[in-house]
Amino acid sequence: MPRRLLLGLALATTFASSVSAQAWPNRPIRFVVPFPAGGGTDLIGREVTQKMTDATRWNIVVDNRPGSGGNIGIDSVAKSPADGYNLVLGQTSNLAINPTLYSKLPYDPAKDLTPISLVASAPLALVVATNSKYRTLADLIAGAKANPGSLNFATSGNGTVAHLAMELFQREAGIKLLHIPYKGAAQGINDVMSERVEVYVSSIPTLIGHIKNGKMRALAVTSLKRVDDLPQTPTIAESGYKDFEAVTWFGVLGPANLPKDITARLNTEINKALQTPALQKQLSEQGADVKGSTPEQFGQLVRDEMARWGKVVKDSGAKLD
Repeated sequence: MPRRLLLGLALATTFASSVSAQAWPNRPIRFVVPFPAGGGTDLIGREVTQKMTDATRWNIVVDNRPGSGGNIGIDSVAKSPADGYNLVLGQTSNLAINPTLYSKLPYDPAKDLTPISLVASAPLALVVATNSKYRTLADLIAGAKANPGSLNFATSGNGTVAHLAMELFQREAGIKLLHIPYKGAAQGINDVMSERVEVYVSSIPTLIGHIKNGKMRALAVTSLKRVDDLPQTPTIAESGYKDFEAVTWFGVLGPANLPKDITARLNTEINKALQTPALQKQLSEQGADVKGSTPEQFGQLVRDEMARWGKVVKDSGAKLD
């Protein structure tokens, strides 16, 4: 093909991409939350997208796609057209843990998704019903040692940060608990409050409202330092398990090969939303730390965390098909 024709095709392609980016968005943007409504991921996703909508007047529609530890929602975006109309709020479990946990994961976080921005991070809390006989973490450990395998703990699903964090904790504490996985964080809340579940483990944004209104009691948090909004709740690290830490982070992604100009625009608007005092206050009150990042920084975090949590999964022996 003549060089002049090749140059013409390249210019035409560049022009078409530019026109497309200028026209974007001209229809609703689907924002997938890969967990049920009411959980921490859902709350963060809705608050961020609302602030983006307020600032840009874009039509962003939250689409809850729960199931398989978040895999269903992530995969639905990974297989979507790379046109800026399909985004997902991923987190540690479905981006960093599941690639090792599942033998047949339908997507590769490093290859099938475009990182756009880190949004927030949050530690986990171990909670019990207000009337539970377990008043402290030491009480729970003593009960588990006295009745091996009879106590249970619930999480929002197999392979979540909560699940893996508890596997690590059980090893360090020398106890064995029965894991009950739910399809989402919100679904286990009623069961722990009614004491059908003895311990529930989830991100603080999911649980803090129930803790503050007295429906649950927090035994410990998984950050290295105490959480400002739960100053009376000790960390696992200060409870005798030095350096124990497990946090979950949340970030926005699109399909692979998302145009760079659209990625940059989304990154700008997300970070603008995160810098608003109202959103920072909302997320802080829910126990989340506002983050923000460049696409490159978020992509590096995903790769680093895949290596870190991949080792935890292998060491635990956990595996799902």
